[in-house]
Order: sequence, then structure tokens, then C-alpha cells
Amino acid sequence: MARQKAVFFFCIDPIDHVAGNVLRASAGILPLEETDILVDGKAVRKYTDRADNVFYFVSTSRVVSHGYDHYLPIMNSHFADFDLAGIITWHAGQNAPDNILTSHTTGDVDSGNFGPARPEYLRNLLLAMERNRLKAGLQDFQVTTEATHWSGMVYGGGRPDMIPRFPVPMLDIEIGSSPVCWSSEAAAGVLAESLISVFESDGRRIRNLLCAGGVHFEQSFSGAVFQTWNDSAFGVSHILANQWLVTGHYEDDDGPEKLEACVRSIHGGIEGIAFHDNLKGIYKDRFRALAAKSGIPVFKHQVLRRPEDIPWADRE
Repeated sequence: MARQKAVFFFCIDPIDHVAGNVLRASAGILPLEETDILVDGKAVRKYTDRADNVFYFVSTSRVVSHGYDHYLPIMNSHFADFDLAGIITWHAGQNAPDNILTSHTTGDVDSGNFGPARPEYLRNLLLAMERNRLKAGLQDFQVTTEATHWSGMVYGGGRPDMIPRFPVPMLDIEIGSSPVCWSSEAAAGVLAESLISVFESDGRRIRNLLCAGGVHFEQSFSGAVFQTWNDSAFGVSHILANQWLVTGHYEDDDGPEKLEACVRSIHGGIEGIAFHDNLKGIYKDRFRALAAKSGIPVFKHQVLRRPEDIPWADRE
């Protein structure tokens, strides 16, 4: 297999409660070497694994998504041909769950701007986070994913149409959601060990999904990441939460176009659509129409617990 490349961004300003800890943990377990690339006046470092995959570690003065107008040209100049990118940061928010190790894809559902997604890499990362969580004895933590979003919208980092201008699949990789969790050295170590496993597959046949409806942390979708049957597994990437389908007016005439843009952004396409029961009928109809057009099954989220019952298009 050809060499694969990943780049990870760490805001070393104290405004980020997590990134600096994870970067220090990475430097503690990996022989990082300096490159001649400078970002915000600091040398980018890299690590090459035994499979010749290379991982770049970038220190930044601001969280990348909070200063996207500044970092987008830098990213496209140095990292546009990479296979994966990740922003290591903290998670917070009203009613946000505590003791979480989480990652999610990038996109602004409201406007229909979606970053590229590689479901198999997100799955590899989440599985590694779970293995390393158990190894570290972090019994109180859980590994999860979140609905697709972009924190640049909250922090004024730029316009949502800038998201697809970086051609590399981008993940937010976070620890949440309180000061005690952010400062956990064990949790930082789990992320540090997991980052370099994003290209390590368990060899299962991945069936990519588009997930729709539910809340921001929707257990039925995040749990599907760990579901396996026979030699197969689900590939979860973009999750379109109910709230943003509503505020994005996906019932309007441009709704189908936004959904098709989402599907196009998922590497390898999708083989099924899972929607949550709480979706209004008009949105369910949108996903049924998309599935019919694509020739793939569409089903309720409960069916994810019975993958053998899904009528995949290639099923004989």
C-alpha cells in the first residue's frame, strides 16, 4: 500500500484546554523530527511509522477552525495532498456530556457546505480511542462521535463556503466537556496514541452510511461505529442532526441539492441511509427520495442493531 499522510493541528495558546496536553503527550511517546515547514513561526514536526505512513504535527497560535481565513491558504499550500487532517481541541457546550473522547466530521449543515469525509479513517480512529481508553483504565470515559458541524461558525472563523476549499478530510478530535476532563493527562495520552492509528484497519468490509436526525450526540449512530457482523462494519461519517435539517430548511426546493452535496463529499459514496424516528415526515421523504435515486436502502435507526436484515443493493 502506498504511503499515507495525516496532519494534526494543535493550538498551543491556553485558550485551547486540550491541544497542548495532547501535543506534549505525542512528543513524549513519538520520536518527532522537525521539518522545514513553518506555521505561525514554529517548525512543523513529523513522525514516520513502520508502514512508512507519515504524520505531521502542527503547532498553531489559534484553533484552526476559529481562524480559518488565516489557516486555509497555509493548509492548501503544505497539506492539500494529504489523506487526512485533524484538529485536536476541547469540547464544551450547554448540556454537553462529560468524560468523552470524541471525533466528528466537518460541515455546515444549514448552508449545505460539507468537508470531504473518509468513514474508514474515522472508524479506525474511534476504534483506536476505545482500545487505548480501556488500556489506560479510563472506565469513566466513553468514546463517541457527534453530529457534523463546524466550530468556525460559532467563533467567526470564516464563511461556511470555505469548508470544501480544503480538499482533505478534516476531523475535530476532542476531549470533553469540563475542566477536569480537559486536564486529564490519561485522556490526552489516549488521543496521542490513537492519532497514529488512523490508517490501521481491522480489514472488515465497510458499508458507508448517511445518518440523519436525532440529537447532537445520538447514541444510535455513534454506537453503529462499533457494530460488526460477519466480515462487515458500518462506515459512519456525516451525521445530519435534526436541529440543523430544520434550521437549514431541507424541506425547501434546494434540500435535495444539499443532500446530494453531502453524499458527494463522502469518499466511496454511501450504501445506505439511516434516519431517526424523530424526523418529521417531510425530511424522511427527502431521504427516501435520495435512497430511491441512488438505488440504496433507507431504514430507521433501530435497524442498525440488526445489520443482517438490511437489504443492501449488492445482496443476493
